[in-house]
Amino acid sequence: MSVAGIIIEYDPMHTGHLHLMEETRRLLGADTALVGVMSGSFVQRGEFAVVGKYARAKAAVESGMDLVLELPLPWAAATAERFADGGVQALQSTGVVDHLAFGSECGDAAALQKLAAVLCSGELEAALQQELSAGDSYAAARQRAVEHLLTEEEAALLASPNNILGVEYCKAILRQGSSMHPVTIPRSGSAHNGAVEEGKHPSASAIRALLQSGEREQALGLMAPRMKEAYLAEEAAGRAPVFGETCERAVLARLRSMTREDFAALDEGREGLSNRLYDASRTAVSVAEVLEAAKTKRYAYARLRRMVLWAYLGLDVHALPEKIPYLRLLSANGRGRELLGQMRKCASIPVVTKTNQIRRLGSEAETLLELETRAADLYALAYPELTAARGGSVWREGPVLI
Repeated sequence: MSVAGIIIEYDPMHTGHLHLMEETRRLLGADTALVGVMSGSFVQRGEFAVVGKYARAKAAVESGMDLVLELPLPWAAATAERFADGGVQALQSTGVVDHLAFGSECGDAAALQKLAAVLCSGELEAALQQELSAGDSYAAARQRAVEHLLTEEEAALLASPNNILGVEYCKAILRQGSSMHPVTIPRSGSAHNGAVEEGKHPSASAIRALLQSGEREQALGLMAPRMKEAYLAEEAAGRAPVFGETCERAVLARLRSMTREDFAALDEGREGLSNRLYDASRTAVSVAEVLEAAKTKRYAYARLRRMVLWAYLGLDVHALPEKIPYLRLLSANGRGRELLGQMRKCASIPVVTKTNQIRRLGSEAETLLELETRAADLYALAYPELTAARGGSVWREGPVLI
């Protein structure tokens, strides 16, 4: 039996996600077990997940996944490179996963692996620095730099978001010396951040946009059936939909209380972006205004959103665990529990099902637990119903077993 890992957010889950699971089993065998590594309360683009992690994990297992583990916050709300590194690291650490499945626009794993090899080589650096000097965005400069080493058509694969993430997965596999084999499924849905297209799988961003604009029924109709059920249950409990704007004043208060040195600690590239955010935060009256004032041609909004989120959550880029210290279970079915039993014997890091277990795992695990606890409490402040936002959820909630 093959075991395929999928790095997921399911924010929220839709038919395109179901298609990826179905196609993975079609290619690798109907009895293939699926292990998901999923973002928790916050996601890669630097925003609040629209539904809580346990509800999303439960919907995933009820929809075909066998086991869902949490991708810890410092990797979940990070650059595509760090996000991919964390996901591959977690799946490799299980000791049971032999394939990594993901969607891409090109559907060609070999082409993405070739790009990954070039990006991991030392040959690219000179061309990249030359292109960056033109003042364009990093993504555009990198694509042009790759054209110096490969064909224009091969480099053009880096213009599509799912191809980019697929390349990052392949890079992480190379860097970590992982034994997992990449398997990519052609993405056939609406474009990321695009409008819903008739006859195509929707994008999660389109569903979130519908929820945010009040078009609830249309949004519900585009979710995977089990995701819709989970969403409605969370909505009834006052915990969905979750949008950062709900606690925007708290975010702005945090930004205005920070010094230039505090902002500098968030700037991994040391490129002066922290100064732009600091200046913007002194006068802006919304997070959107902060981002707009700090934005330049070179920096993507997602990078700025992540810096603002990390500021709100009190994360220090330079004081985080280098490696994932434990695997935390979110949800599992019967076969998932069998895999969990195998993992307890062969995983390279501890597998935890109860928060108290983390306290016995050393300082790095405790540091991560502290971050996750604070983040969960701050996430709850964005619930539609404040009465549902009691702190301490990390200690009260546990895995959902199906």
